[in-house]
Amino acid sequence: MIQRTLVLLKPDAVQRGLIGRILERFENAGLKIVAAKMVWVDVKLADKHYDDLGKRRGEQVKKRMVEFLTKTGPVLALVLEGVEAVEVVRKIVGGTEPKTALPGTIRGDFAHLSLAYGDSKNKAVPNLIHASGSPEEAKREIELWFKPSEIHSYKLSHEEHVL
Repeated sequence: MIQRTLVLLKPDAVQRGLIGRILERFENAGLKIVAAKMVWVDVKLADKHYDDLGKRRGEQVKKRMVEFLTKTGPVLALVLEGVEAVEVVRKIVGGTEPKTALPGTIRGDFAHLSLAYGDSKNKAVPNLIHASGSPEEAKREIELWFKPSEIHSYKLSHEEHVL
């Protein structure tokens, strides 16, 4: 099943110069970038994006994430496409908490802080990246971040071998 998923390279990934290394991992796995844009996120967009987080982890955590996404630096927003892209991207990205993310994943290789540390400092945990958690979430998030005209269809040379 071909899917699309949203990926956000958060301000810490952008500021640390990790964009190329992260994108390479997705492309090496055969995923296709069908949309990309760098944006300074406003509070309204961040608030909508993190709506579910407030329900799951509380409004204080949501507030920290909105502040991190809007005040720290720009975000690179992407739509990736591929076979079961949501699950594949989540596997490549690793667990949400950098401290427990497995080696070989983006978070496991490039971040290390814990959620408890962030809570103790009343700060968002810089975990580099957001990846949609389900196909339904991906659809909602893609519609939030991209206009249909910003998403492109094209063939990669290796698609005949993968699809």
